[in-house]
Amino acid sequence: MATQLTQYAHPEVLVETEWLEKHLKDDGIRIVESNEDVLLYDTGHIPGAVHIDWRADLQDPVIRDYIAPEKFAELCGRNGITPDTTCIFYGDKANWWACYALWAFRLFGHEKVKILNGGRDKWKTEGRPMTRDVPKYAKTNYPVPKKRFDKEIRAFFDEALAQSKSGNPLIDVRSPGEYKGEITHMPEYPQEGVLRGGHIPGAKSMPWKTATNDDATFKPASELAKIYFEQCGVGPEKDTIVYCRIGERSSHTWFVLTYLLGLNNVRNYDGSWTEWGNKVGAPIEKSA
Repeated sequence: MATQLTQYAHPEVLVETEWLEKHLKDDGIRIVESNEDVLLYDTGHIPGAVHIDWRADLQDPVIRDYIAPEKFAELCGRNGITPDTTCIFYGDKANWWACYALWAFRLFGHEKVKILNGGRDKWKTEGRPMTRDVPKYAKTNYPVPKKRFDKEIRAFFDEALAQSKSGNPLIDVRSPGEYKGEITHMPEYPQEGVLRGGHIPGAKSMPWKTATNDDATFKPASELAKIYFEQCGVGPEKDTIVYCRIGERSSHTWFVLTYLLGLNNVRNYDGSWTEWGNKVGAPIEKSA
C-alpha cells in the first residue's frame, strides 16, 4: 500500500513559486535563503528574504556541533522571527542546504517550516523578481528553546553503529563513488580530511538528488515511495537513519522521508562520513 501514494503526506510543507510571488509581503512569514555558496545571496535574492549562513549562523565555531539554544534564539530574534513565524526556506542546489537549515530549525523545535519547491534555481529560471536590497526587520524576543531535539531527529555514532549491526534501514545519500570508496569526497569538490573511503556496513546507496526532478522540484509521491519504500526498505515499522558527509545532503533525504512520505521515525546522522571515516575502529565496507 505504501508504494501507491498519490500525494505527499504533508503537501502543505511545500510552497510553489507562483504562490510565493503573490505573498511576498504577507504577515507571519519569513523567507529564508540558505545556500552552499554563502556569497550567492549578495548577488540577488527573493525580495524580503533573509540570509542564514549554514556554517557561520548554525554551527559552533569551536566544537563540532550546532549552536546553543541561546544562540538560536538570538539568530531568530535578529531576523524578526518568532515561534509563530512560518519560515519558508529556499536555496541553491535543489534546496540541498535549505533543507539543512530547515532541519536545524526543527532541531531547536521551530515547528512552522516550509520549503520553496524548486528553490532558487526554479525561481530564477522563471524570471521572478530578485533584489540585492537587504531587508531590515524589527528585532523579536524569541524565547530560548528548552532543548534541542537530538534524540528525536538526530543520530550519533553509537546509534548509527547499532543501526548497522541490527540491519535496520540505513541510507547513504552520497555519490556512488563515495559510497564505493573510490573517492573520499564529492566529485568536483576538494578533499575535506576524511582518511578512509567506503560506507557504513549494511547501508543502502541512494544519492540525495534521486528525489528531485531536473527543475529541482521534488518528484511525485508515488515515485518517492518506490525509491525509498521499495528500494531502501524504509517504512513506519522500522527506524531509519540517513547520512552523508556532514549531514547536509542527508537532511534533504530526511525532509523527503519525514514530510513528503510521512515517516516519523527518521533521524539524520550529521556526524556522517567525516566522523565515521576518521574514527578508530569504525567498520567500513567498500563493496558496491
